[in-house]
Amino acid sequence: MRAVFDTNVLVAAFITEGICSKILMRGRKKQFHLIACPVILREFEQVLIKKFSTARNEARSALQIISEAIHSIERPSQLVQSVCRDPDDDAILVCALEGRADYLVTGDVDLLELKFFKEIRIVTPRDFELLFKD
Repeated sequence: MRAVFDTNVLVAAFITEGICSKILMRGRKKQFHLIACPVILREFEQVLIKKFSTARNEARSALQIISEAIHSIERPSQLVQSVCRDPDDDAILVCALEGRADYLVTGDVDLLELKFFKEIRIVTPRDFELLFKD
């Protein structure tokens, strides 16, 4: 199983101890293949620093933890034509598409209302967690 976590899922994994941190831990344990792209990683670091006043070195440590979970980093070579209102969301969709993801895991309502993009299921962190049997 291959999945892309939207930035909001990664941020929630570090800010709270809940479903998002649980599914990130599954990625670190290699229970699925986590795919990322530079856009997601850059946005993650910026959100921690700007929104949560995280020190730059702590944000980099958080990136290191995420990198332990990542199976591959995609460098998208294509664009999608304005699927979402937010162009950053389109970049996430391209990452999932080029990474051949089965799932895009997000809390973003704009993405969730799509339900699918091509053959990629767009699900909440809770729905993604439900895919695991344990």
